[in-house]
Amino acid sequence: MSEVKLTQLSHGGGCGCKIAPALLQEILGKAKEKLPFANLLVGTETSDDAAVYRLNDQQAIIATTDFFMPIVDDPFDFGRIAATNALSDVYAMGGTPIMALAIVGMPISKLPVETIRAILQGGESVCQAAGIPLAGGHSIDSPEPIYGLVAIGIVHPDKLKKNCDAQAGDVLILGKGLGVGVLAQALKKGALSADGYAQLIATTTQLNTVGRELSNLKAVHALTDVTGFGLLGHLLEMCRGSKLAAELQFDRIPILSEALPLAQQGYGPGAIDRNLASYGHEVDFSAHLENWQRRVLADAQTSGGLLAAVAPDAVDEVLTCFRRAGFAQAAVIGTMKQGAPRVMVNNS
Repeated sequence: MSEVKLTQLSHGGGCGCKIAPALLQEILGKAKEKLPFANLLVGTETSDDAAVYRLNDQQAIIATTDFFMPIVDDPFDFGRIAATNALSDVYAMGGTPIMALAIVGMPISKLPVETIRAILQGGESVCQAAGIPLAGGHSIDSPEPIYGLVAIGIVHPDKLKKNCDAQAGDVLILGKGLGVGVLAQALKKGALSADGYAQLIATTTQLNTVGRELSNLKAVHALTDVTGFGLLGHLLEMCRGSKLAAELQFDRIPILSEALPLAQQGYGPGAIDRNLASYGHEVDFSAHLENWQRRVLADAQTSGGLLAAVAPDAVDEVLTCFRRAGFAQAAVIGTMKQGAPRVMVNNS
């Protein structure tokens, strides 16, 4: 298995495979209009993390799917990362996963059976850690390796967290450091150290279970996770849904320590340029920001951290939740403000 370079079998990797935000909007078109189903609490209208359907006054079902091509060469690690990323969307809605199905597409003529089995075992290990069954799935013979999950969760309708309910004055808290795409590209180019790889695996396989605890806090007004569109892209979705602006303080934004020097050297996936081309006109960058700083804010995160919009008087409580759940880098990074949906980025 060690001789198989999974990342060389695909044109992209992780959430960097996502279609660029502007093109996705063009493709979806009117599909983003609110659908006429009273019990559909969340559909496509606000680009939220999952669909949510109310079963009764006490229960709502969360349904989501996420899959991508390899971001690392180790098959077991690839399976773990893909599964962690898929379950994140349930946690980002404030929910608890209850079951998953596997999505498997593999180039059967290019990969040994042992490699494919290891990918699936990686995904199974994450489902076990989340306390849920991997209860089935679907597989095809495909030109490039693809793996992910359909994730099903549950949430009380009153505790559902959407990305569109932020309020002016809310404080923004980010749960994980940025730089996953930077590390992944360095790996693909043979420039990632052993410490860098260890950090890449540690952050991308850390389940965002804190989302379940945040669902109990009314002061957490909006919640999402940061993935392929980068911090700026997913924050802009929060701004548009909430009809507010946001202001970020770059020096407060956590960046993975192993990714920082690589970002300064210019490493980063092609998704960065696609992201900035899609939404750069909606971002006001401080003149003091360097190019690498602008780029890291648009870096495609795979299995990234939760982004929460929180009432100011609950910031300490929310940070305590993150830290108690093992998110040491969780930090206050900015605020939501009155104004047209835009993001302003300052350097101090």
